[in-house]
Amino acid sequence: MNDIFDKSIIRVGSPDDQDAEFIPLITQEEEEDMNNAEFPSDIPILPLRNNVLFPGVVIPITVGRDKSIDLIKHANGSDKVVGVVSQKNPEVEDPEGKDLHKIGTVATILRLLKMPDGTSTVIIQGKRRFELEEITQEKPFLRGKIKLCKEAKAPKRSKEFTAIIQSMKELSLKIIKESPSIPSEAQFAIKNIDSPSFLINFISSNMNADVATKQKMLDEMDLKKRAMSVLQHLTIEAQQLEMRNEIQTRVKVDLDKQQREYFLNQQIKTIQEELGGNPQEQDVERMRERAKKKKWSKKVEEMFEKELNRLQRSNPQGAEYTVQLNYLEMLLDLPWDDYTSDNLDLKRAEKILERDHYGLEKVKKRILEYLAVLKLKKDMKSPILCFYGPPGVGKTSLGKSVAEALGRKYVRMSLGGIHDESEIRGHRKTYIGAMPGRVIKNIKKAGTSNPVFVLDEIDKIARSNHGDPSSAMLEVLDPEQNNEFYDNYLETEYDLSKVLFIATANDLSTIQGPLRDRMEMIEVSGYTVEEKVEIAKRHLLPDQIKEHGIKKSDISIGKATLEKLIEEYTRESGVRGLDKAVAKLVRNRARQIAMEEDFKKTISAENLVDIMGPGRKKTMYANNDVAGVVTGLAWTSMGGDILFIESSLAKGKGKLTLTGNLGDVMKESATIALQFLKAHPEWIGLEADVFNNYDVHMHVPEGATPKDGPSAGITMLTSLASLFTQRKVKKNLAMTGEITLRGDVLPVGGIKEKILAAKRADIKEIILSDQNKQDIEEIKEDYLNGLTFHFVSNMKEVLDIALTKVKVLDAVSVN
Repeated sequence: MNDIFDKSIIRVGSPDDQDAEFIPLITQEEEEDMNNAEFPSDIPILPLRNNVLFPGVVIPITVGRDKSIDLIKHANGSDKVVGVVSQKNPEVEDPEGKDLHKIGTVATILRLLKMPDGTSTVIIQGKRRFELEEITQEKPFLRGKIKLCKEAKAPKRSKEFTAIIQSMKELSLKIIKESPSIPSEAQFAIKNIDSPSFLINFISSNMNADVATKQKMLDEMDLKKRAMSVLQHLTIEAQQLEMRNEIQTRVKVDLDKQQREYFLNQQIKTIQEELGGNPQEQDVERMRERAKKKKWSKKVEEMFEKELNRLQRSNPQGAEYTVQLNYLEMLLDLPWDDYTSDNLDLKRAEKILERDHYGLEKVKKRILEYLAVLKLKKDMKSPILCFYGPPGVGKTSLGKSVAEALGRKYVRMSLGGIHDESEIRGHRKTYIGAMPGRVIKNIKKAGTSNPVFVLDEIDKIARSNHGDPSSAMLEVLDPEQNNEFYDNYLETEYDLSKVLFIATANDLSTIQGPLRDRMEMIEVSGYTVEEKVEIAKRHLLPDQIKEHGIKKSDISIGKATLEKLIEEYTRESGVRGLDKAVAKLVRNRARQIAMEEDFKKTISAENLVDIMGPGRKKTMYANNDVAGVVTGLAWTSMGGDILFIESSLAKGKGKLTLTGNLGDVMKESATIALQFLKAHPEWIGLEADVFNNYDVHMHVPEGATPKDGPSAGITMLTSLASLFTQRKVKKNLAMTGEITLRGDVLPVGGIKEKILAAKRADIKEIILSDQNKQDIEEIKEDYLNGLTFHFVSNMKEVLDIALTKVKVLDAVSVN
């Protein structure tokens, strides 16, 4: 309640009369006439900054704005009717229709007073509520089209409503009596109000509430609901007043100079007690309030309450207090049962994946399958996907696209070089500076318990004397276990089963078997030259143009230029090196523009030497003029490549020499090939003793590059057979496959990368194990154009296909 009471009532009787009666400015008959009164549908609109006018209530308003002064002068000189509407934001100096509330009050001007400071004070009385439909005039003042609201009548014979009105009166009288700032005579005004609706309006206008609260009461058309709102506010105000009086009573002492300091300290102490005590108590209370809003299980709630009570008993000066406080803050910050809703529009997801990544059909298909199952089943344990393939093919960026397609949060954790198990599982919170593991920290960062979580470079996890982090990842990446992932710092289980984990790797051989078994392996293979050209045109070049501040019209790179750039300057399966090469071309153009040099818009293939320097010619198929030289296909972490296996003979005793930085497996393949030929000399038309009269030297060029694996088995066999028979190897032929001592040809991996390498080297025919036929069927036909495949099951078939009848020299003999 406030001091407007003494402005809203009239005194009957002499000033000194103790029995004088105070009555409101409106009688019950006047209220009925006012509720039935009609007003024009288009009236001047007076915006109020910090007040709300209610029907029947008289209030003084200080008018200072030019528009408002013009409005009051106009209305006072005519029918004295204005529409009073409160502003949504009192800071707006020149309000428009959008700045005003919809519900206002028609008022009549009772009196206009001019003040010495140039402003005017107008005394107005509210008449009827109205709804502001539209603003019809903005200058020189606002006018608006209004619709009068029907005033609700008090429900008859309602005991509940009667009790509410009686309680309002009693609370109002109590507040007036106990508040020193309200004149006690205001009690007579309250007692003399007979109309329930006017009593509600009168108290609403004069109670100690902000504009927003009063406006809500004005907006409420239901009289009973409005009465309940007023009663609730009065109850709160009465309790606050009682609390203030109680605090003042506690600290009330005889004040003199010696007691002043004591009084101030006592008051501060009492206020602290009322607010929740000292800073330690405030921390506890703040966290308890936050805990009420958390969505977590009963078990976590009980654990939090137990730890909070322990904090309350701790000494704030001790180190344990800070540890306990940080632990509780972490529990509150984690999104225990907060989940984002998935966007399961598969068409939209497909468009996002197509927009961000060119090619990668198998990966996109698997992601859409996951979304389809999620859409149909509504709830499922998220699978653990592992994208593996050479660097720069878009494995990590796929995670971002999946997150955008699903509408989930995105977090990424790099696992490269992690060698401490506590990085995954966290430290026990008893240690100073203890922290949760990086999994939990990233979940906190995401702010939701079902983000898309990218585990980057999972094949680069290291092992040390601090434990094996890859073993700690076993629980994280097991859909059957990660609903109860245990972090040492939290000391309780956390549900990770709704997280969509996406791991990335370059080399699967370095991943632990059990860890690899928990993931669904999806190969992200290298790109063809045609795909790289499209990626450069669609993504790389536009991004670099934007990053370097030049216009699209300043540079153009043709298809032939891009192909030369790919084949001679970027030897890779991905497009990371291509992106750097394109950036160099764009930087060169930016320099030309900045230095105002003349240039042609299109960069031709001939210009590349000037800008990039001389390129490195791609490894091409050489020829078949020399016996013992065979083309093999190899897989590297950078993608596919071709290699040449060369063999030569010298008089000796059957010794085998291997060079070219070969690994153990590759050396064993050479030994198997030679032994097999010794066991089956008739296959190549030689005598068995011939192998004991010559030493064989086998070499794989680029000797500085380490090489290993069984894939070169049939290539080595063909090289030795060609060498001993001096028969030429079929032209434009390459091969890959593992051999056994029984003469079988076994399948190998990396088929797509090897085929891309063969196409780049102008190979026309490829020999593969017949068990690799299924790998060929999964490859797009565009990649296979111009290639002929020979599928073999044993070594004799290899030799029959690979060796021609044309001899370079005579075959070696026993002599």
